[in-house]
Amino acid sequence: MGALVTLRLPDDSPLHELPWIITFGPLGDDEDWEPVVSGPYERPHALALAQSVVADEELMAVVEPCMPHISAAEIRGEIEAARISAFRDDRPADGSLDDLDLEDADDEDFGEDDEGYAPVPPTPDQVMAGWGRIAAKLTAPRADNP
Repeated sequence: MGALVTLRLPDDSPLHELPWIITFGPLGDDEDWEPVVSGPYERPHALALAQSVVADEELMAVVEPCMPHISAAEIRGEIEAARISAFRDDRPADGSLDDLDLEDADDEDFGEDDEGYAPVPPTPDQVMAGWGRIAAKLTAPRADNP
């Protein structure tokens, strides 16, 4: 069984509406191959596809939103914000997570049903329909750029 990594988001987060990508890579150090990036997908489709692929293989899947920045300045701003956030993190000097208090961290079920089963991966037709919805979002005029 592999591993799935993604963001924990509040239900009302605007990031849910962004297109999402999946990066698949080796789980351990014993394999050496270039990661495979796929997408874009709607978030539920990305999570279901990632779960389906890593369920039976020793792979890591990282599911993350594509940030539709339209300028280099926007990208630089996000990079600077990430650097500041990392600088402010309260991490142990050795880089381990052993001393961090993770007691309150709740596990997200990423769309599992009541019995704990992963959702059925979307069909190709569902993925194509999702791409259509993503394309419509990406091509719609932005409120801050009429």
